[in-house]
Amino acid sequence: IFPANSGNKEITWMMLEAGAETDVVNSVGRTAAQMAAFVGQHDCVTVINNFFPRERLDYYTKPQGLDKEPKLPVKLAGPLHKIITTTNMHPVKIVLLVKENPLLAEVEPLQKCYRVLDLICEKCMKQKDMNEVLAMKMHYISCIFQKCITFLKEREDKLDGFIKSLLKGRDKDGFPVYQEKLIRESIRKFPYCEATLLQQLVRSIAPVEI
Repeated sequence: IFPANSGNKEITWMMLEAGAETDVVNSVGRTAAQMAAFVGQHDCVTVINNFFPRERLDYYTKPQGLDKEPKLPVKLAGPLHKIITTTNMHPVKIVLLVKENPLLAEVEPLQKCYRVLDLICEKCMKQKDMNEVLAMKMHYISCIFQKCITFLKEREDKLDGFIKSLLKGRDKDGFPVYQEKLIRESIRKFPYCEATLLQQLVRSIAPVEI
């Protein structure tokens, strides 16, 4: 809790990587993220809320149950973990992270990755300590990966074409309509309608016209 309250993002991240638990509470029943938010250290809150231990992803690199092969090839775990833990959720940033890694920027690897993200999303929602924020993040990245696949299959300019579509502004005012529709579509497709976070997002977005 003390690193989070101090506002030091680097130390907070180091503590998390060393195994600090994010759901442990103090004497007044508050987690580190809740205490950091209370004292206004929102950067540290972002670090904590975006943290996803590598070992939780590595679980999918080993065959489970009756599976003969792992759901995620070992070589994809590092690149995918980098995207999962990014705090910059702009769709262009995520596509650029995909594009910069040759291991990821193909249809088959992206298919494996988005399916694993969907499994993590489900696990976040069904575990005892539900994590709606992380579930929504996994779902959102999964939706972007699926759109990457569409562009890789259908467009000659591939991911460059996707980035251009995301950045292109409307003629009259420069508003990025395609980007806005992609984000709204990902929210609409979130499969857990009872989630408080989803309901808050819908209430915020629904009255706003594109």
